[in-house]
Amino acid sequence: MTRVSRANIPILFTLVLSYCAAAAAESPALPSWNDGDDKTRIVEFVRAVTDPRGRDFVAPGDRVAVFDNDGTLWAEQPLYFQYQFMLEQAKKAAPQHPEWKDDPVFQALAANDRTALQKLGVKPVLEFLAVANSGMTVSDYDRSIRNWLATSKHPKFQHPYTDLVYVPMQELLAYLRANGFRTFIVSGGSAEFMRPWAEKAYGISPEQVVGSQQEVTFEMKDGKPVLTREAKLAFLDDGPGKPVGIYRHIGKHPILAVGNSDGDLQMLQATDAGDGRRLVLIVHHDDGEREFAYDRESQIGKLDKALDEAQARNWIVVSMKSDWNKVFAFDK
Repeated sequence: MTRVSRANIPILFTLVLSYCAAAAAESPALPSWNDGDDKTRIVEFVRAVTDPRGRDFVAPGDRVAVFDNDGTLWAEQPLYFQYQFMLEQAKKAAPQHPEWKDDPVFQALAANDRTALQKLGVKPVLEFLAVANSGMTVSDYDRSIRNWLATSKHPKFQHPYTDLVYVPMQELLAYLRANGFRTFIVSGGSAEFMRPWAEKAYGISPEQVVGSQQEVTFEMKDGKPVLTREAKLAFLDDGPGKPVGIYRHIGKHPILAVGNSDGDLQMLQATDAGDGRRLVLIVHHDDGEREFAYDRESQIGKLDKALDEAQARNWIVVSMKSDWNKVFAFDK
């Protein structure tokens, strides 16, 4: 049997890493993505940053990829799914809050008035919903999320909301992790809403979910430690808040970022501005037949300034209609 000297072990280890990265890149990656320039650019980027002999090589510990959730990893029309859940919670609590009938946020949510919701903005809506979804323990809130997801269906597709995840994005997440990336969700939605199901849907563990945060307090009740949700928004992880959330929670500069709306623009800009090779993608909802078609004029998931920026900076604009041969797992 041939013996390998200790001096050659680092060289062999590097060669093995290179072979594994090359094998992963050559495998039938991203089968739900049609062949074309966008898919090619993604695969070429992954090859470049995982090749230890190349000038663009990035060490595994620094291969950080961040993804928006609503409209990027799963659908978001006709109303953000978390809003739908929290609105149902608010309606249950409404009899104890007669003052809500005059609240413009409650009125807009109850009427599903997307134009009014857009004018109000994300922060006041989340602040109202924080009040309506407070006073319970974090364990009770987690159970209410799981129960709602298990029993509620999307109004158009009549499938559970967790069936509305995009198969091509699930493949992209898995492909990146197979090539040594760490994948994070960075969403304007609350982390508490995403954590109960994100690992099963995306393979992203709870500690890798960055989202808006509601105040939580610790206290002893009947001799037991309890965490209770307070009626106050602690941090808004949307727009300019996203790079701040990445800095606070992850502590490393992403080399890949994916979003779908103007709410993701600052995260995409911050990623693109980093040193070394970077990749930025925008999911463009242009398939009204298999999903929804919307961009610049939409009240939910508006894509306007970010689309202009993508064209100016040569970011990848992923066409649902052209780039994906499958959207949802239940597609024929």
